[in-house]
Order: sequence, then C-alpha cells, then structure tokens
Amino acid sequence: MDVLPDKYTFPSVANCCAALVDIEVGRVVHENVLKMGLGSNLYIGNALVDMYARFGCLAEALKVFDRMSERDVVSWNSLISGYSANGHWEEALEVYNMARMAGIMPDSFTVSSVLPACGGLVHVKEGELVHCLVEKIGLHNDVVISNGLLSMYFKFNRLGYARRIFDEMVVRDTVSWNTLICGYSQMELYKESMELFMQMVNRFKPDLLTVTSVLRACGHLRDLESGKFIHENMKKSGYQCDAIADNILIDMYSKCGDLLASREVFDRMICRDSVSWNSMISGYYQHGNYDEALKLSKFMKIDMKVDSITCVMVLSISTQLADKDLGKNIHCDAIKLGFDSDLVVNNAMVDMYAKCGEINDSLKIFDSMKTLDRVTWNTIIIACVQSGDFTLALRMTNQMRTEGVMPDMATVLGILPMCSFLAAKRQGKEIHGSIFRFGFETHVPIGNALIEMYSKCGSLKNSLQVFDCMKVRDVVTWTGMISAYGMYGEGRKALQTFADMKATGIIPDHVAFVAIIYACSHSGLVEEGLACFNQMKRDYNLEPRIEHYACVVDLLSRSGLISKAEKFICSMPLKPDASIWGCLLSACRSSGNIEVADRVSKRILELKSNNTGHFVLVSNVYAILGKWDKVRIIRKFIKARGLKKDPACSWIEIERRLYVFQAGDKFFEQFEEVNKLLVIVSGLMAKEGYIADLRYVLHDVEEDEKRDMLCAHSERLAIAFGLLNTKPGTPLRIMKNLRVCGDCHTVTKYISMIMQREILVRDANRFHIFKDGSCSCGDLW
Repeated sequence: MDVLPDKYTFPSVANCCAALVDIEVGRVVHENVLKMGLGSNLYIGNALVDMYARFGCLAEALKVFDRMSERDVVSWNSLISGYSANGHWEEALEVYNMARMAGIMPDSFTVSSVLPACGGLVHVKEGELVHCLVEKIGLHNDVVISNGLLSMYFKFNRLGYARRIFDEMVVRDTVSWNTLICGYSQMELYKESMELFMQMVNRFKPDLLTVTSVLRACGHLRDLESGKFIHENMKKSGYQCDAIADNILIDMYSKCGDLLASREVFDRMICRDSVSWNSMISGYYQHGNYDEALKLSKFMKIDMKVDSITCVMVLSISTQLADKDLGKNIHCDAIKLGFDSDLVVNNAMVDMYAKCGEINDSLKIFDSMKTLDRVTWNTIIIACVQSGDFTLALRMTNQMRTEGVMPDMATVLGILPMCSFLAAKRQGKEIHGSIFRFGFETHVPIGNALIEMYSKCGSLKNSLQVFDCMKVRDVVTWTGMISAYGMYGEGRKALQTFADMKATGIIPDHVAFVAIIYACSHSGLVEEGLACFNQMKRDYNLEPRIEHYACVVDLLSRSGLISKAEKFICSMPLKPDASIWGCLLSACRSSGNIEVADRVSKRILELKSNNTGHFVLVSNVYAILGKWDKVRIIRKFIKARGLKKDPACSWIEIERRLYVFQAGDKFFEQFEEVNKLLVIVSGLMAKEGYIADLRYVLHDVEEDEKRDMLCAHSERLAIAFGLLNTKPGTPLRIMKNLRVCGDCHTVTKYISMIMQREILVRDANRFHIFKDGSCSCGDLW
C-alpha cells in the first residue's frame, strides 16, 4: 500500500506505542514524523511528549516539548504528568509554575498531576495554593481532584483538612474511601481506620490495598475477631491474595496471638518470600516459642537464602536463651553471608554476647564496627554496666558524646543504674542536668530511675524532690519512693506513701508489697508489716511469693522474735529456700541465739544452694560459735564446688575521684597515715568505753591478730582516708558492697561522736547515718 500516514495518524500510533511500552517502534515513529516535516504539529508534538513521558524517557520528552513552536494546556499537562508519574516532583512543580507564568489556565488533568508532587515534596504552601485554585476555577466537585487533595493532605499530616474534604465530597468512589482508610491507618489511627472500613463495605467493594491496610490495623489493635471477619470476607469476595497480602495476614494473626491461623496461611502459600519466613519466625519469637522459630529458620535455609532480618531474629533468640553456642553459630553464618558489616546485625551481636556473659566478645565486635549509631553506643554502655565494668561504661559514655552522638532516653536509663551502684552522686547529678537539657524530665521511667539513683547515692532529699516534681506517677514511682524510705529506716513515711499511693487509685503490685514490708522491717514496725502482708491476699488477691515470706521472716527475726519467725517458716505453704533460712540465721547471729542458729545452719547446708552468700553466712555463724572444724569443712566445700565469695570492699569519692579499699588492704595511697590515724582513734574510743567485739573476726587466730584484722576492715580504711582528706566537719559518704559488721557499726558510732562528723554508710542492706554517737537504723540492720 502506498498510503502515507498523516497528521491524524501519528498521534494514534504514538499512543499505541506508549500503551505497548514499545520504545523502539516509538522512536521509529518519531523519526518518520521528522522526515515528513510534521514536527511542528501541535497534536503530534503533544502525543510524542506523552509517549516519551510514559516510557520514562523524560529528557527526550522535554526535548520534544522545547522544540514545539506552539503549545496548549495538553502539552504542559503531558510534561507535568510525566514528571509527576515518574517521581520527579520538583521538575513537575517547576513546569507547572512555568505554565502558570505562560498564562495557561490549569484544568483537572493539570491539577491531578501536580497534587502528588506537592504531597511528595511536602510543600504545604504550594499545595494550599493549588487547593485555592481548585476552589476558584470550580474543580472541587471533581472526584479525581478531591481524591488527589485527600492524598496530599494526608502526606502533610493534616488529618482535619483531609477529613473535611472527604465529608464535603458530593460523589465518593472506591478510591476516596481507600485513601481515607489507608491515611488513617498510616497515621496510626487504627481504630478509626477500621470503623471507616466497616462503613465502606456497605457501599463499595474495597480493593486489596485497603483490605491489607485494615488487616495491619487489626494486628496493631490485637483485634483477632475483626481480623478473622475481614479474612473471611476476602475469601467470600474472591480476592486473589498475593505474597504481600498473605504476609500481612501472617503478621496480623501472629500479633493477635493466633499462631495456628498464622501458620495455616504460611503453609498454604505457593510462593513464599523472605518476608513470609521472617513474619512467621517473628510470630514464634514474639510469643516465646523459640524452638519452633529455630526449627523454621533451619527450613528457611533449605528453601531460600537467609537475610539479615532472619539473622537478627535468631540472634535475639540466642540472647533470650543466653545460648552462647547458638549465637556463635549465627555469627559464623552472618560472616559467610556477608552480613558482618550490617549495622543492625552487629548491634544484635554486641547485645547477644553481652547477655551471654561474654563482654570481651561484645567489645571485639564493637571495635571492629565501621559504622556506629545510637543503638550501638547504648548497647555497649548497658553491656558494660551489666558486666560490672563501670569505669569502661563511663568512658564509653564520654566517647559517645565526643563522637557527636547525643544520648537518648535509653542511654540515660542505661547509665543511671551505674551511678546507683557506685553511689556516684556527682555523675548522677551531671546526668540529671543533661536530662533537663534534652527535655527528658517529663518521662515517667526517667523520673523513676532518678528516684532510685538519688536514694542509692545517699540523697533521700533529692529523691523526694524528683518525686514531688513528677506530674505523672505509676506504681514503679510510688514503689521507688517507698523503697527509698525503707533504705533510710523511715518506716512511718514509707507507710504514709503506701497509703497515699492507694488513695490515688494506684493498685500496689508484688514489688510494692516487698518494698513496704522491707521498710517496716528496717524500722521495727512488726504489726504494720504483718498487716501489709495480710492485705496482699485479702484486699488485692495477690498470692504472696517466696520474697514476701522472706521479708516477713526478716521483719520478725530482725525485731528479735526468733521463735515466732521460725514458726512462721514452718507454717509457710511454700517450701522455704536458703534465702528464707538465711534471714533467720542472720538474726540469730546478731542476737546470739546459738540453739536456733545451729539448727538453721544445718537446714541451709541440706538445701545445697548455689549462692555462696548462704554458705559464707553459715561459716560465719560457726566461726562466732567457735566451731572452727565446721568452718574449715564449709570453706573446703565452697572451694570444691567452685563457688567464690565476693571480697569485702568500700569506696569513697573525694574531689571527683573514687578511692576503693579492700579488707586488709596495705597497698593504697596514704596507707601509713591511715594506719596511724586508726591507732589514734582506737585509743580515743577506748577512753570512751569501746571494747572490740572479737566475734566478728571470722578466723581462728590470736586475739591481738583479731584486733588488727578488725581495724583493717574496708569501711574503717575508707572512713580514716576520708577523715585525712576532707576538712573538719565535712560529712563523709562511704559505700560498702557487703553488710557492715557489728563491730564496725559500733566503731563508726564512736568516730562520729569523737571526730564530730556525720558519716553516711550504705551497705548491702540499707543506709546508716551516724551522728553524735548514734545511728539512724536504731541497730535494726
């Protein structure tokens, strides 16, 4: 045929090429247009711009557009639409503004192309101007335009504007409802999203995108009933689920706790991707079904390549199980698969090794990491704190800030317990200052951590100030304050705080009852403590646990009611453990009740506890009783079982430096001066009537050597060092990792009177404030 195409043929052919995405034929058509001298034809030019735009060849579309001698609104729309459809938002807006300057009046196609660009760039002002234009030229009744405005305002997070547009729409289609429902879901308004969905199904059939959006909402709300209803509706309506929809179903059922339904969806999937496997593994992990999660991860290795997300989840399982060998296997897999440089995988490995007690391996991973984020720093700092390496934790915290990474709430919550343990009040106060600078002071967990930190650093006043400033308090806040009062022997104030907590409507939990009974125990409030214990079951339907019974035993025995405490233990519905008998034995040692002490010691040895402290306590009691043969047997037993006794140590902070002393320590700064001062103080105490209580020397040696050993107890070394290195009258703050012995308690009373110093001592049990020869504990410790 010799018929040649004309100006009417080419637009249709160009459109066909675009529809078929046949770029080669499209270019041939363009060449023919130029050969036939039709390049200047408006309609052909528009068709070519549109064709190249739909191919994604935007440079060629622009070239055609620039060569057009004549342009109309269609020309501009084709180019704007091309840029917008391909995600070139800035260029789309630039061409739109050029069209306005060229005097082109936008139509519905212009606006529908430019609205996604405004939303994509979050150009609020530009979007509002386009909205004004829509109203001005009367396009607001166009459903496509209204849908575009809806989508744009959701991208601006302007929910009110979006809802108003939807409510004012004369005509709504499926897209309108879908946009609104998905918008609400993306803004985490899951309940409202589901309510809209229920309204929609009565009018329109939702598409798969909307259905999956609402299924996600069901998962977040843990609404299994609605999730099942929507799933059934999908089956009845004949939706063809793709992998994405099935993955969302797996996730929804897992979050709602129906793992059987989740697995059913997973098993019937013909084509699974990594998200399918990870969603199912995650479901098992989240519900503590670690065996199934691990089993599925092994099957995943056979079916497809494991990804970094799978590695992180299996590392998390090994962390939860404290399974070092499993963690090491995953570490090897991560290296083989090339994930050893993945930031999230490395963070998980740092955490895993730390939780498995391998802090050195954690540090190796940390040191090898090329990229660090805030999570990395927080993980390694918390790892150092949990391993007891507080010096390294402080160094890491300082290094984090030097590297320009600002601490967040997790950092603060990680390092405050370190200050609590070390009683590092200065560092704690510095962190408190940072909390104000970063604006974390209104967060309840931060306030709770500060209450604990100040109380353990010897500043009950600061704890109370934090408590009083907190506008929102939870049960942890109140329990922290009750516990703080208990540590300082302020039992009456603890009881009042407990009553205030209940009056505000906060229901006490198991931990709150431990705190209040403990507080009563350390203030000699026997009847009040027993009344609190009885409240648990009677008023709050809380079944007492072993720790509550231990507190009651401590309450009775600490107040000298040894026989009553023993009867209480024998009447317990739970089998008493070594901690229960230990409370009674400790009191027997203090009161000198030899008969009960001997009987209880045998009970503890029969239980074969793995806690070294219980055997040490028995050994100490036998030492006080002079039964050295039994002491030797127990010490051999401790050694044979590989158990270790924590060495007694005390520390004091002077002028921003921490000084640590161990019992019998001779290799510390100013040893000679400290020794001389202790000799002088011993002479002054003897004049006041002090007689050394040699029962507290737990070694079979001569009396003179026993006196020397008492004088070398770590708290005395710390006190003497503090007296030498602080101005007269300055209060001393001493921390000890174990319980203060009876003789040191007496000696500290004398020193406070003779040297006219207030001495605060925190031991493993509580705070003692020594002043003018007496102690705040009232000898109840």
